[in-house]
Amino acid sequence: MRRLGLSSRVGLVVLGVLWAGSAWAQVLTVDRAVHMSLEQSRQAIGAEASILDARGGVYGAYSGVLPRVSLGVTRRGSWQEKSAGSNVFGGVVIPGDKRDLEQYSTTPGASYSWDVLNLSALNQLSSARKGMTAAQQGRSATRAEVAYLTRRQFYEVVRSEHLVRVATGSLRLARDDERRVRALFEVGSVSRNDLLRAQVRTSQSELDSLTSQQTVTNQRVLLAGFLGIKEADLGAVDTVLAAEPQEFDRAALLAEIERQQPDLLAAEAEYSSAQAALRAARWARLPYLSLSGGASYKPKSNFTQTTFDTSGVALPVPFVQSGDSRSDLEYTAALSLNLDLFTGFQTESRIANAQARSMRAQEARDATRRNLAALIDQALLGYRRANEANRVARRAVESATENLKLTQEKYNVGSATILDLIDAQVQLQLAQSDGVTAMTAIRVAEAQINRVRGRAE
Repeated sequence: MRRLGLSSRVGLVVLGVLWAGSAWAQVLTVDRAVHMSLEQSRQAIGAEASILDARGGVYGAYSGVLPRVSLGVTRRGSWQEKSAGSNVFGGVVIPGDKRDLEQYSTTPGASYSWDVLNLSALNQLSSARKGMTAAQQGRSATRAEVAYLTRRQFYEVVRSEHLVRVATGSLRLARDDERRVRALFEVGSVSRNDLLRAQVRTSQSELDSLTSQQTVTNQRVLLAGFLGIKEADLGAVDTVLAAEPQEFDRAALLAEIERQQPDLLAAEAEYSSAQAALRAARWARLPYLSLSGGASYKPKSNFTQTTFDTSGVALPVPFVQSGDSRSDLEYTAALSLNLDLFTGFQTESRIANAQARSMRAQEARDATRRNLAALIDQALLGYRRANEANRVARRAVESATENLKLTQEKYNVGSATILDLIDAQVQLQLAQSDGVTAMTAIRVAEAQINRVRGRAE
């Protein structure tokens, strides 16, 4: 290092800082995981697609209440060759003229139609708008569900990685203990049974370590599926576990949920949409007013007629006539009152489908309302239980740590056996595992409360 110049040392420092920043950037935090899942997960994409479907329904409903206008240019042509005929007048047959006729016309114009008063279409538009609201609230509910599932799976990964560390420490202790027991067995201080028990514990620790490592891989695959990426692209996961106990007011939470919980709002909007659709289906039996018309700007036409004979007498020279017509503007308008008397049971089909949708929407809304209190009570109970389990687990770790210290001291002075020491170590490992599980349970319980509240982030 002393031989390096100043620029080289600065370069090494910069490289070290960049490497450290890159390593830190690769660590996946729970908030970043939630953000990724809200952008890329299948459920989130499906919710966005539902918004597009609902928007399409609104546009389709507008087509029933807004005027329809079209522009066009029509060029027509007609031709007749050697047309002939006869007329009967007073019992006398008079031959007609034999002639050719050629006609052309050009008509630029516009046409429109408008159901100016259609109660069924107006209610269909109202239904589509409320359906759009239901889709938007459903998207919020889906995002909250995605956020909860992602957080839960994220903490499953964190838990499994912590348990890998516990299992690795347990395996290291088991191997150390087996070596010590083997040494004591060789000098005759312990029995062969004690050695076999130490060997069994080492084998079990090796199996637990392999199982825990496999569990980490499985949980990472599941988390990658939530995020919409490959497991290989997941990178390192932030395994820091910390949670501060919080106080939740049940009454305030219940009031918040009733006011802005997206599942409930979506159910209410869907029921309103179903009711409007039912009115639209029923009111399709009522008469409705329609306005239609059209306009042609500077239409023109021309013709050429060639007569070969008249009244059955051939002309020595065909007689040719031609002409044209033009106008600046031609327009028409009509107002009609319509009543669909029979539509082949299409109206009855719409009514039956709308009634079924309304029944399902009402039951879904009522069920969502009934479950609100139970959901918040369940979430709060789970959170309190997780906090209590965490306190018990911390006391258990403290007790197991103290017990291991005392057993180690006894073993050092010869008042405890190696098996007593091994049992104390096992108890500490189990307590640490329970502590990790309790801490992750707190974070999952917090995510569940946010899910019930309808919060995605």
